[in-house]
Amino acid sequence: MILTLLNLSLTVSKLFLAMAMMAAGYRLIVGPRAQDRVAAMDAFYLNGLLLLIVFGISTANAFYFEIALAIGLLGFVSTVALAKFLLRGEVIE
Repeated sequence: MILTLLNLSLTVSKLFLAMAMMAAGYRLIVGPRAQDRVAAMDAFYLNGLLLLIVFGISTANAFYFEIALAIGLLGFVSTVALAKFLLRGEVIE
């Protein structure tokens, strides 16, 4: 009973995260301003990170968690760099 409920909740969460990634991808492509695209890219990588964590839980494989950690670190740094570029026009001072 509990295993069935866990599998169902993991499947539903994968579906919702995939839908959230599609919405962020749409905003990334259509976004009228650069700030919208940066926010959409941030949402896209966070949803991808969460999807990898859900895959790691469902397969009981630690490799997915390591990939999610690397994506989280690189995604945060890239978001900060893009925000700084949009604010000042240069990344490295």
